[in-house]
Amino acid sequence: DYVVVKMIPDNRLPPRHLHSVHTGKTFAVIKWESPYDSPDQDMLYAVAVKDLVRKTDKIYKVKTRNSTVEYTIKKLEPGGKYHVIVQLGNMSKESSVKISTVPLSAPDALKIITESDHILLFWKSLALKESNFNESRGYEIHMFDSLMNITAYLGNTTENFFKVSNLKIGHNYSFTVQARCLYSGQMCGEPATLLYDELGTGEDSSAAKTGRSTDVAAIVVPVLFLLLVTLGVGFVVLYTRHRRLQNSFTAFANSHYSSRLGSAIFSSGDDLGDEDDEAPMITGFSDDVPMVIA
Repeated sequence: DYVVVKMIPDNRLPPRHLHSVHTGKTFAVIKWESPYDSPDQDMLYAVAVKDLVRKTDKIYKVKTRNSTVEYTIKKLEPGGKYHVIVQLGNMSKESSVKISTVPLSAPDALKIITESDHILLFWKSLALKESNFNESRGYEIHMFDSLMNITAYLGNTTENFFKVSNLKIGHNYSFTVQARCLYSGQMCGEPATLLYDELGTGEDSSAAKTGRSTDVAAIVVPVLFLLLVTLGVGFVVLYTRHRRLQNSFTAFANSHYSSRLGSAIFSSGDDLGDEDDEAPMITGFSDDVPMVIA
């Protein structure tokens, strides 16, 4: 025997399993489940987005009957921090999650040009690849002195270059350029870093690693190629000598082969080079020639 019991839905329960699925520069995708399984009617959710940097609030309404809800929050700022609260429209218990959007990318092609008494930093405009960046926001530049272990803020600019003076001989510096930080340094872009040694040569850290690996490959590949060529030539020489010796021995054996005996006949070598070899062979004696015996 069995009995079916249908529980009365409790609309005071909070949404379940609220979490962030994906975040971009200007949006975030959140996901949650209804307070109870298989809702039999549309449920109205209130999604409150609190900007922790600007100290502002926005509320969105979502109406659905699905057990699993996925919602995209738009018009966010790159590098921002937000507190998202989801609850039913009747102001029941809430679920919350904190999210951070992706900051603006680092400027590309950061380079150094050395002058007589100063250096110039150059980089590409972020507006070329970031539609959310306005040149009026500008860039800020920092410098780290590795010898003194000091980081200094050099200033900001709306241009794509910056002049740095009063560098000390024998010091190593690291320069960073990024989209200017907003709201007391809470919303910044990713920094591009460039190393500058005491000899006055700028070197991008990522480019230096790539260059070193390229230099190693440029040395190793030719050496391996020469080794392979040398081995190939040596193999050809050995094979040619082997074939030549084999052919010489075959010709020598054929020249000493006796078809009557069915084998090759070789001399002992004692009479090789003897002058008498060229003398005619005595085949016999005539009866009318006297033989003199001493």
